[in-house]
Amino acid sequence: MRILHTSDWHLGRSFHRVGLLDAQAAFLDHLVATVREREVDAVLVAGDVYDRAVPPLAAVELFDDVLHRLADAGVPTLMISGNHDSARRLGVGAGLMERAGIHLRTSPAQCATPVVLDDAHGDVAFYGLPYLEPSLVRDELRAPESGHEAVLDAAMRLVRADLAQRPPGTRSVVLAHAFVVGGLPSDSERDISVGGVAAVSAGVFDGVDYAALGHLHGCQTINERVRYSGSPLAYSFSETGHRKTMWLVDLGPDGAVTAERVDCPVPRPLARISGRLEELLQDPALARHEQSWTEATLTDPVRPSDPMARLAERFPHVLNLVFAPERVEEGPGSSYGQRLRGRDDRQIAEDFVAHVRGGAGPDEEERAVLRRAFDDVRVDSAAREVAV
Repeated sequence: MRILHTSDWHLGRSFHRVGLLDAQAAFLDHLVATVREREVDAVLVAGDVYDRAVPPLAAVELFDDVLHRLADAGVPTLMISGNHDSARRLGVGAGLMERAGIHLRTSPAQCATPVVLDDAHGDVAFYGLPYLEPSLVRDELRAPESGHEAVLDAAMRLVRADLAQRPPGTRSVVLAHAFVVGGLPSDSERDISVGGVAAVSAGVFDGVDYAALGHLHGCQTINERVRYSGSPLAYSFSETGHRKTMWLVDLGPDGAVTAERVDCPVPRPLARISGRLEELLQDPALARHEQSWTEATLTDPVRPSDPMARLAERFPHVLNLVFAPERVEEGPGSSYGQRLRGRDDRQIAEDFVAHVRGGAGPDEEERAVLRRAFDDVRVDSAAREVAV
């Protein structure tokens, strides 16, 4: 059986205030084309269909359109809710959609109720585990404690119990939305930690032939049977090095897994550049990034004037600016108290400006501002003492 594994569409999300609806629509066009061209038997979407619980209307329309096209293609589709989705809202109409081959799994009560498909070699049972918030589902799943691994393990016990009652040779696939040990996160995922612990062991998914994971935005293989598809688009500059793909998985007659990465359309490449402003504006090696969405880190000791506008002259798609000034090393062996000894408040403030600027102290205009600020503080303090 041929499976297309994807996740983390985040419909409705933008990229540093740049709307991505057109790029998301292009991805969904690509997904439907891949389903038809590669003769896919089932589509899996492992959570975070939307970017927020109440998505914008345009995102809902995209979702509605792709569901119609997948149904028209006659290819069964199984989706679970992720931590960004509202499980209740995503699950509205699930019973009716099931008649069209669109199977939504958004409730913990459905964890052990598989979608059973067949091919020439027998049945394949698909189990959808929506994002399981430990504090909300612990009692329902009868987990021994409130933690991500505990509730996932409880859900998987139900899956294995159902699978054990099915005909011998039934193959199995689980969809889950979780942070599994060994996965590499990015800045784009919302924190799901409980008590500082978010990761679960890949061993939780023992006993099934394939685990299609969502949540982490980088495509990655935890082991041959446990994989993340990653998000189809980049949603932060931390994903600059990602290759955005879907997994095309062939599940053999005996449950053996072979997987191929299918590239997703790239609306615009990402670039992270770093250096002093004048270097970034003049370095010929950076010409390849001039049409990229760009994050620039400026290392100038003193913040340049109007840096974003100047960068945009060469990099018209610069979206984010970070300041990380080069710093002058402090003298060896000098403590903080020793460096302050004998200096008044104004001098300490000027030293602080020089410290955060990597050695460049305030100019005359800035010194005047600091003097006025300290004068105002002294006058205010004196007035309060008189009032007392």
